[in-house]
Amino acid sequence: MRVLVVNAGSATLKLSLLDDDELLDSRHVETSDAASGHKALAEALEAMERPDAVGHRVVHGGPAYTRAVRIDPRVRERLGEYTSLAPLHQPAALAGIDLVSEQLPDVPAVACFDTAFHSTLPPAASTYAVPARWREECGLRKYGFHGLSAAYSARRAAEMVDRPVQELRTVVCHLGAGASATAVRAGRSVDTTMGFTPLAGLVMASRPGDVDPGLLVWLLRNGVVDTEGLDHALERDSGLVGLAGTPDMRQVVERAQAGDAQASMAIGVYVHRLRGLVAAMTASLGCLDVLVFTGGVGEHAPLVRARAVEGLTFLGLALDDEANSQADGDTDVTAPTARARTLVIEAREDLQIAAEVRRLCQ
Repeated sequence: MRVLVVNAGSATLKLSLLDDDELLDSRHVETSDAASGHKALAEALEAMERPDAVGHRVVHGGPAYTRAVRIDPRVRERLGEYTSLAPLHQPAALAGIDLVSEQLPDVPAVACFDTAFHSTLPPAASTYAVPARWREECGLRKYGFHGLSAAYSARRAAEMVDRPVQELRTVVCHLGAGASATAVRAGRSVDTTMGFTPLAGLVMASRPGDVDPGLLVWLLRNGVVDTEGLDHALERDSGLVGLAGTPDMRQVVERAQAGDAQASMAIGVYVHRLRGLVAAMTASLGCLDVLVFTGGVGEHAPLVRARAVEGLTFLGLALDDEANSQADGDTDVTAPTARARTLVIEAREDLQIAAEVRRLCQ
């Protein structure tokens, strides 16, 4: 079954055509201009084999969608209602759905959600200690994100260590522009660091992760910033941008290694938060069998991996320095003395989406 996987960015569509796990074709389509975007997409699809189904990555499924779902007009409408929960990501996904559906109206389209994997969170992990009326009337709860990446990584980790996924307690660190850690027991998410929105948890490229809510109230009350300004600052001007002036971890590492104090502090803050939340995820599991690094930073920043694991030896972790420095693609970077395994896994949300589409359509 050929599945066209669509991953929509703010100005691009990444198209991947897969037959089982074989990548048949991939293309990037610029969509910043509507007219040229329609034309470029039509040309790209014309040059590719016709898919049997389309799978769209959608960041937020809200309370309604806890698994992949066939897209119809009612589903499309409801997904639009969740835009306020992921304002940077949801509009792009919806635009991608509309564009591709116009070009392939007779091909089944499926929405696959980053939040769905976390629908298995127990109440103790998903419930906020805020007034009950807020939770009941506004649906406030921890949703979690990066679920497609975490689900794939947990499955791939089981293959790499040659053990059934049902036996493993795994922490998946998806470290990219967005960053999160997820505790996976027997293939199911039991805790995660992102929350009601993708702002919580780890330090990210331009988002702060966990911040004292009283700090934000203080900024508003004292007129330092208004609501719109606060939203912009938390989405665009925080994280590595706020600490080092750039969202690019590669630049931060290069500057730190050259003696830049600001960059060194940024890495220190990033790693401090990462260690603490990996330990917190491990506490949710009770023990750790496998630690996974994935995403752009997780896969390509050996310094970040090394610094993180240095502070987590009490969990039985240790890295093979040579394997860590040379990791390329899916790599076991565990030291021979370690009790728990450390893996670098290439982020392949496309494979997870294709698998979910096949399960639903077949």
